[in-house]
Amino acid sequence: MNQQNKHIQLSDVCEVTCVDKEKVKRALIDEQKAKNVATLFKALSDPKRIKIAYALLQEEELCVCDIASVIDSSVATASHHLRTLKKQGLAKYRKVGKLVYYSLDDEHVKQVVALSFAHEQEVNHNE
Repeated sequence: MNQQNKHIQLSDVCEVTCVDKEKVKRALIDEQKAKNVATLFKALSDPKRIKIAYALLQEEELCVCDIASVIDSSVATASHHLRTLKKQGLAKYRKVGKLVYYSLDDEHVKQVVALSFAHEQEVNHNE
């Protein structure tokens, strides 16, 4: 490791141990809540599911066949991804005759997806 890399590595850590117990106490989160949120982000970590979420953000509601076209996959593959999103409370569906339409579950989900893409734009625009 060269001297510059060593300096960069050391510059982003505390040089002394000093714990503010009150701040730490306020910052703690229940382990199960942390796992639940991690599972939510894990469901969104697949590029095809992100494409689905983006498409549903843009169009409000799409049938499974349309979603399969968006992610360039079979209907079975699209259905698998949609079930994953539904299981995590990120998407919901309604059936009309022989067609099944999916949408993002609620405003919170829409905000998470929209903010994620806004952040991606900001980060990659500044490169």
